[in-house]
Amino acid sequence: MAGENKFKMSKLRYDELVEELHHLQTVREKEVAEQIKEARSFGDLSENSEYDEAKNEQGKLYSKIAEIKKLIDNAEIIEQSSRAGLVSLGSKVKVRDVQTGDEDTYEIVGSQEADPLQFRVSDDSPVGSVLIDRKKGERVTVHAPVGNFELEILSIES
Repeated sequence: MAGENKFKMSKLRYDELVEELHHLQTVREKEVAEQIKEARSFGDLSENSEYDEAKNEQGKLYSKIAEIKKLIDNAEIIEQSSRAGLVSLGSKVKVRDVQTGDEDTYEIVGSQEADPLQFRVSDDSPVGSVLIDRKKGERVTVHAPVGNFELEILSIES
């Protein structure tokens, strides 16, 4: 569709989604169909909670399948940047908070792979967006919901 947003992700994440979709469409769909078949055998569908539950599960499954298909159809596979010394998608960046001296290492990833608790930040996030295309030794100001802070780039691994 025209105007669809692209979802940036690594080839690994793309492959995981394809595998998950295959599992949902083959194994899981058959399991849910079997649940519905079994629930129907219990008789009157108007008062059959097992049937209602199985149909709800089927709806959730189809919704999940549609969501994964959309991600796959609109995937933009990110490749490691060949621009040596600059932060790019896939880089691991060690930074120091200028004010506190705390050091952290962030991995810059696409939005589908972001996990802030694991220090995997999206290139669209406040931290990720200011680090992109920067080099070792540079200082950047992060404008985050919790307030502004300054980071110094200590190292970059591609």
